[in-house]
Amino acid sequence: MGVPDQLAERMSMAEQHEYLRARFSRRTMIRGGAVTLGAVTGGAFVTGATAQAAVPTQPLSHTEQVDGSLVAPFGRHLAWGNDPRTEITVSWQVPVAVKKPFIRIGAHPWDLSRKIEAEVRTLYTPAGVGASGDHNQYYLHAKLTHLRPGKTYYYGVGHAGFDPAEPHLLGTLGTFTTAPAHKAPFTFTAFGDEGVGYHGLANNSLLLGQNPAFHLHAGDIAYADPAGQGKTADTGFDSRIWDQFLAQTESVAKSVPWMVSFGNHDMEAWYSPNGYGGEEARWNLPDNGPDKKNLPGVYSFVYGNTAVISLDPNDVSFEIPANLGISGGTQTTWFEAQLKKFRASKDIDFVVVFFHHCAYCTSTAHASEGGVRQEWVPLFDKYQVDLVINGHNHQYERTDVIKGDTVTKKLPIGGTAYPETEGVVYVTAGAAGRSLYAFTAPDSYEGHLNEVDSVASFVNTKDGKVNETVTWSRVRYLNYSFLRVDVTPAPKGHYTTLTVQGIAETGDRIDHFTVARRAK
Repeated sequence: MGVPDQLAERMSMAEQHEYLRARFSRRTMIRGGAVTLGAVTGGAFVTGATAQAAVPTQPLSHTEQVDGSLVAPFGRHLAWGNDPRTEITVSWQVPVAVKKPFIRIGAHPWDLSRKIEAEVRTLYTPAGVGASGDHNQYYLHAKLTHLRPGKTYYYGVGHAGFDPAEPHLLGTLGTFTTAPAHKAPFTFTAFGDEGVGYHGLANNSLLLGQNPAFHLHAGDIAYADPAGQGKTADTGFDSRIWDQFLAQTESVAKSVPWMVSFGNHDMEAWYSPNGYGGEEARWNLPDNGPDKKNLPGVYSFVYGNTAVISLDPNDVSFEIPANLGISGGTQTTWFEAQLKKFRASKDIDFVVVFFHHCAYCTSTAHASEGGVRQEWVPLFDKYQVDLVINGHNHQYERTDVIKGDTVTKKLPIGGTAYPETEGVVYVTAGAAGRSLYAFTAPDSYEGHLNEVDSVASFVNTKDGKVNETVTWSRVRYLNYSFLRVDVTPAPKGHYTTLTVQGIAETGDRIDHFTVARRAK
């Protein structure tokens, strides 16, 4: 079903997509389907860039006639809009097509009188694409605007025949709280490389207990494409994994905005030239990035005194080059403009950047990405980025303070970094749930120190892997874990802090350190 190997080796992801689109177009004249994303509402195509670029989806079948009272929504997940004080999107899924989907929202669970129509994005995967069966997925989105800052709202999602305002369905309601209008203490969490399984579920149960304002997922979200090469020939692809993933994360994501960045396993080459057509069906992220068409996972938002930037390292990856250079340099240009803007803002103290591939990691699997070091590390240094969070390598590793590829300060567990004068701290938090990788050096973490002077590793460059011996690997923990960050504002001129903790799936703390800078 895929592109022949001898052709795929010489073709970009976009070229492979066009090749398959032509093949499927001929077949679907008979079968009535296509491998693509389409945005539909009430059975009619919606105008807009996504819909205009799409090939018609599989026509809705007899499932349109299913009694709506027999269909329950699932997989609810939230995402901030461009301004977390006033905008949020509620997304969910239904197992079959439903009529007139909507969201109800109000200030109290007994007052859900405001009813808003939802958008439906239908994703069709034909039998023979990897391990997938002939499968329709229905993702629904309701973008809410003009909300009040710092306010908790109640919501329920439904459709014709299923109204969450009915007394017997009140248990299906969810809540969310918008960002405050002013600086205030808050907590956020982060990890990467979750997938579906027991360990992801266990980490999710701990996440909720941290009471985070939002959660960052640094790529490789569900692993529906286990090969992760961004090729139509990737074996084992199964779109139904997403159904399991969204059900698994719902306990957290229905009340905590789940902000994702895209990794190599999120390039699903079947749906669009850039591989992100499937992700655009499932997520509704801020649209303030440089190129919504090619880089839908690149965006920024501000919460309190902290700016958060999501980048797409597939654009700069030498290791996995399916989307190498897709932005033509616009992502890096946009990124520097964002850094310059945030550093000039009197309201923003911290800048946190998260994305998938690691700038600095000593894993035996992927180690460090030279494209990230080449394109973005100089900008991290120039604009004194306070914290960089990555996934990709399935373990926990934290660096010393680094500037210009050189350790400027040893940062022991419990230490404090001052990015204005010292440099940047990098954390690999890729042990959310998928099978673990390995280190060449022994584990060294809180309560189990085993420090070494140097670690043998490598970096992926345009010419292949280059071995290196590094001195910046300070904390290593080879088991499941996530990151908790507590943000504490301070009066102007005093030190405001990020208190960063690595927390194991067991609940034990494996690392902690502080990032401090003078408040504006």
